Amino acid sequence: MKRKNTRTARTEPWHPYAWQAQSLLLAYPDEQFEKRLALAGRVAATLPEPVARPLLRFTTHAGQTTTSDLATAYVATFDHRKRCCPYLTYYAHGDTRKRGIALLRLKQTYAAGGWRLGDDELPDHLAVVLEFAATDPPIGHRLLTEHRAGLELLRLALNDDNSPWAHVLDSVSATLPALAGDEHGAVLRLAAEGPPEEEVGLDPYTSPVFLPDPVVGGPR
Repeated sequence: MKRKNTRTARTEPWHPYAWQAQSLLLAYPDEQFEKRLALAGRVAATLPEPVARPLLRFTTHAGQTTTSDLATAYVATFDHRKRCCPYLTYYAHGDTRKRGIALLRLKQTYAAGGWRLGDDELPDHLAVVLEFAATDPPIGHRLLTEHRAGLELLRLALNDDNSPWAHVLDSVSATLPALAGDEHGAVLRLAAEGPPEEEVGLDPYTSPVFLPDPVVGGPR
């Protein structure tokens, strides 16, 4: 009989700091970005080398680039390329009813932990998931691990595009367990087939209370 995978999420004391720094760098580069960049750089210097090194590569690049140029690149990368979608449930469910259910469950998980989203944020944006993980590491680690295949596909897509945000995804990956065999298979299937498609959309299974309208570029 095949034994069920019973891996449990193991967190380290530095995990919340890593996830918060990564969250800051994956948000849209607005007028507060320079402050977030400086904070993330200070945090990165305290992290284990496999997690810190790619973060510092990104902060170095961002420090040499104007905020307006970064913002333009952010929109071109995350808003105009489906393969670089930062919304994690998209990889497993596409724009289907199942994605609506997954979004609802994420929002409920946040609410159970006493964490409230802003009205302009979708719960599956990677920056949002990382921010929550920093406040509740065991549950956050579980959520990130559940979306491991989608995270890996996003990481590979960003690396293929030579995007500076690939460094941040490399850092996120370094905080998680190595891909298991079934997760490798899921990555290959996603790469070959893409996310599911369904014409019905999300409305039948969603409510404005739980699912605010998406904002271009994610958290801003």
